[in-house]
Amino acid sequence: MLNKLKKIDIAIVIILLLLMGISIVVLYSATENTQYQGYHLRMIAYYVVGFLAFLVLSLIDFRLLVKYAPVIYIAGVGLLVVVMFVGNTYYNATGWITLPGGLSLQPAELFKLFLIIFLGFILVRKRKNQLQFWRDVVPLGLFTFIPFAAVMAQNDLGNALSYIVILAGMLWIGNVKYIHALIAAAIFIGSLIGGISAYKIYHDEVYNFFVEIGREHWIERIDPWLAPEKATAKAIYHTKNAKLAIASGGMTGEGYMKGETVQSERVPLTYSDSIFVVIAEEFGFIGSSVLLLLYFVLIHRLILIALECRDRCGPYMIVGIVAMLLYQIFENIGMFIGLMPLTGITLPFISYGGTSLVINMASIGLAMSIRIHGDEEDDIPSILPARFRIFNSK
Repeated sequence: MLNKLKKIDIAIVIILLLLMGISIVVLYSATENTQYQGYHLRMIAYYVVGFLAFLVLSLIDFRLLVKYAPVIYIAGVGLLVVVMFVGNTYYNATGWITLPGGLSLQPAELFKLFLIIFLGFILVRKRKNQLQFWRDVVPLGLFTFIPFAAVMAQNDLGNALSYIVILAGMLWIGNVKYIHALIAAAIFIGSLIGGISAYKIYHDEVYNFFVEIGREHWIERIDPWLAPEKATAKAIYHTKNAKLAIASGGMTGEGYMKGETVQSERVPLTYSDSIFVVIAEEFGFIGSSVLLLLYFVLIHRLILIALECRDRCGPYMIVGIVAMLLYQIFENIGMFIGLMPLTGITLPFISYGGTSLVINMASIGLAMSIRIHGDEEDDIPSILPARFRIFNSK
């Protein structure tokens, strides 16, 4: 075990500790004298659990998880189905299961890691051959669509989209044909442009449709992004105040616990989804840049681990982890500066939230396991039941 611990990337550990410090300090500022006061102490407890998950995943040989991947995938889909019937609803999304002791689990967050392991399990069996559309890409898409649909049914658009991003990243590193990638990009861009145009032209009809299906709050999130002139005061309240707070931060910020917009509670959810607004207003462009620099170094270290790994499955999973983190960072920050629609996505390692933090820490632990075990001989016997051998493409 000591030899394994010596292989842990100290730079990544330092970055995680720095992110923990930023999170606790900013959470204290965001919640002091509010109903959420004390959440920074809870975050410390979550980080303790997170570092434990990081350590456990680091020491476990990741190839053992890969060999159990079909079981993990099925169990994860089962959790997503169960939460649809017994889950608790917060902020219009039904996706939390209450655990003993008053804790809660969000299966949609947990499934990100499960999906990365499962897609890596399938891709490694392609033996670096180019992925065929019908034989490879379509089945991978279907395996991703199942949890995507389940999470969309929970009304959690942000996490559902993360599955698509993970799939896209892992397909790319999995040697998808360039022509297929270009066609997919063209379809995506065309659909995006066409969808935005149709949304603006047929706004009232779209609004009535979403009202009928009970998703009118989606309009409140999309309107400030695509049609601000048609957005209600309620719809633009969040993003408008967030932009004002970010702009008022300037270069150096208004000072710790001196952010006028944040401290007056004019920005909702500053302890969670909107925590970047606190950083931008109180520490300014410089503070925001330091945070982004830490993210950059973390992702750079993960990519280096992928490049140095001799095992074929390791790089696939690391790319999935990187895609997941990049999506969360871009979406969370982008939705407050007008680049993306408002969704319930947390800022990795910074926002308050036990499940999100522990899963992100476990994901880094999985990457560390790849660093530790990626150059070892695979001496773990096959433990898959015969009925799962259908996943093994020859």
